[in-house]
Amino acid sequence: MASSATGDGMSEAQTSKKPKKTKNQVDESELLTVPDGWKEPQFTKDDNPRGLLEESSFATLFPKYREAYLKECWPLVEKALGEAHIKASLDLIEGSMSVCTTKKTFDPYAILRARDLIKLLARSVPFEQAVRILQDDVACDIIKIGTLVRNRERFVKRRQRLIGPKGSTLKALELLTSCYVMVQGNTVSALGPFNGLKEVRKVVMDTMKNIHPIYNIKVRSET
Repeated sequence: MASSATGDGMSEAQTSKKPKKTKNQVDESELLTVPDGWKEPQFTKDDNPRGLLEESSFATLFPKYREAYLKECWPLVEKALGEAHIKASLDLIEGSMSVCTTKKTFDPYAILRARDLIKLLARSVPFEQAVRILQDDVACDIIKIGTLVRNRERFVKRRQRLIGPKGSTLKALELLTSCYVMVQGNTVSALGPFNGLKEVRKVVMDTMKNIHPIYNIKVRSET
């Protein structure tokens, strides 16, 4: 009897034990969350006076219907990227945009911002919004939704559900997340602060899983 009691006691003690977190183990969500009020110090030429050693370049294709708009706003694109010493070129024959660093480029991250800029322009984001990606506190997320739903008719219905009647659902999502959101074809382009982009991606992915976006928006507005 005594042995069985001690056996039960040991089993209860073993089940009640929980693994303790060590100092090195940190929750992933804490690493991915940007602290409130955090502002990245601006990167200046004094931080990298000698510039870059190698040339870096990126290119992306754009659909035919974007040709007229890109041709019209391209001088503004060149001017905005020129301030970061990034060279931009538009090829109307091949239907492509490309960006590359120059000898005067000192910020190594500028070319990545330029890459995101031409990607957003190719996905029907207007220049006035896309140019914000050159700011330090703005990021972008291009969410591919075309392969998330197999049935085409069902996909179109869920995409329309994300937009809402007269764009009301999308507008509510933009106001709550402080992000600009563009639904075009098989992609959703979002532009704004890091925390807002996480919320936008969650709502978009849930909508494609047949969870109405209004539920996520309601929860977000109550918190």
